[in-house]
Amino acid sequence: MKKRVCYLATFVGMALLLAGCSTPTRLETDYGTSYKLAIMNQTLDPKAEKNLEPVYGLDGPIAQKVMDKYGKEFEKAAPPPTYILNLGGGGQ
Repeated sequence: MKKRVCYLATFVGMALLLAGCSTPTRLETDYGTSYKLAIMNQTLDPKAEKNLEPVYGLDGPIAQKVMDKYGKEFEKAAPPPTYILNLGGGGQ
């Protein structure tokens, strides 16, 4: 008799544990929604990916000069940091 009660209690306990796992939480149902909404809100023309026409703009040599100038901006050495030490009070 005690063996049956033990088995029954174990079965009921396992059923309750598994029942708690089956219901999706609010987080699971909305997972990724904010990412998808951000992408949709930032897309100016959703049909643009279907347009296979070439993009017209800068020609090759001018675009290369622009990119070279842009790259040189990052090669400049940053100025050394300036440290200011205030010793004591009184500024006047």
